[in-house]
Amino acid sequence: MTADRAAAGPRSPGDGFAPGERLFEPEAFAFYAALEADNSRDWWQAHRADYERFVRMPLERLATVAEARYGRAKVFRPNRDVRFSADKSPYKLNGAMTAGRVGGVYVSISVEGLHAGGGLYEPSRDQLQRAREAIAADGPAAAALDEIVHSLEESGLELAGPFLKTAPRGFDRDHPRIRLLRLTHFAGLATLPPGATMADLDRVWLAVEPLLDWVAAHAEPAV
Repeated sequence: MTADRAAAGPRSPGDGFAPGERLFEPEAFAFYAALEADNSRDWWQAHRADYERFVRMPLERLATVAEARYGRAKVFRPNRDVRFSADKSPYKLNGAMTAGRVGGVYVSISVEGLHAGGGLYEPSRDQLQRAREAIAADGPAAAALDEIVHSLEESGLELAGPFLKTAPRGFDRDHPRIRLLRLTHFAGLATLPPGATMADLDRVWLAVEPLLDWVAAHAEPAV
């Protein structure tokens, strides 16, 4: 466990959420269904209050929980950056929040349901190189990551893709842990139903904590 999480002390599931409380009400999913049908500024302005109440406020509550556990959190803005996109739809069809320093946890909501997980997504070139060197050494760090990945998959999470089709440049394609070397992200992902509760999200976030610790120890430079 990282020093930040250890310093936070023990916690009870939910941290401020009632037992079994839904993360998002049905109105949040209805909001995104309607936004898909009319992604316009006029529609958004007419339904801004629904976004604030059913999407942004729950995300802010989750950000407060996550920040206490994992470090600085943020809720993403709903506006799309359309400057370099052929699709000029002004609003994202999902809402999301993340928390953490080196890697972190996240949750997002869309009309399909909830996605949650954590780890190091889109590592820098240096982070990726350090992680791959730890794997290629085939020592305790590589064995630990192998065990973490196995545990994640046993828990029903998937590894974030895509995987490289072959070994990364400079690494042996016949390495015994070639699957780990082919990772381009070090993150575990889960899909949750619309009625998911804080207990469901807790299970996902707790499952990825060993991966957060691994990337903090092996993808970051030594202090």
